[in-house]
Amino acid sequence: MHMPAFPARGLYAITDGPRADLIDACAAALEGGAAVLQYRDKTSDHTRRHDEASALAALCARHHVSLIINDDIELAAVIGAAGAHLGEDDVDIAAARARLGRNAIIGVSCYDSLDRARELAADADYLAFGAFFPSPTKPQARRATPDLLCAARAFGKPLVAIGGITPDNATALIAAGADFVAAISGVFGEDNIFAAARRYAELFHE
Repeated sequence: MHMPAFPARGLYAITDGPRADLIDACAAALEGGAAVLQYRDKTSDHTRRHDEASALAALCARHHVSLIINDDIELAAVIGAAGAHLGEDDVDIAAARARLGRNAIIGVSCYDSLDRARELAADADYLAFGAFFPSPTKPQARRATPDLLCAARAFGKPLVAIGGITPDNATALIAAGADFVAAISGVFGEDNIFAAARRYAELFHE
């Protein structure tokens, strides 16, 4: 499968765990303008996760959007995802690259740590920072500041801002250097997912 190039900027939509309408919800987010989709499901239902990720890979291919798998290198490899996102407790970048190939998109969570970003920047394809605001998904998350984004520009990698970001508070983060704003509940927690995604996407066209 030919993988789309990782985009320059935009909405990085992240799924919110098991839901009956997952594929339709993701289709609405992509149609609304999501530039990247991450499949995030922390359950241990391997069969359902495989089936959902496979369906999302096909959906993303039709939309020419990169599908990133959260925390699960093997699932990413098996379903042919564009890449994987790694947290501090996951496998290292080298192991992910060895399994997924040198062209895979490997992103890393840097939380509130410029030192971690500096350490990983050479091998990662993008660096994610957050939470910038109180997050309904991770209420206890470490808090990052816009200054981190400004400083991280020096590493020359795309920067993703995450954590409680809404279309109203995202503008300052984009101005500080965020190439992407990530949203979970801000997209998938809304009644009209298409419209929610569109609001984020339009921030990058203003």
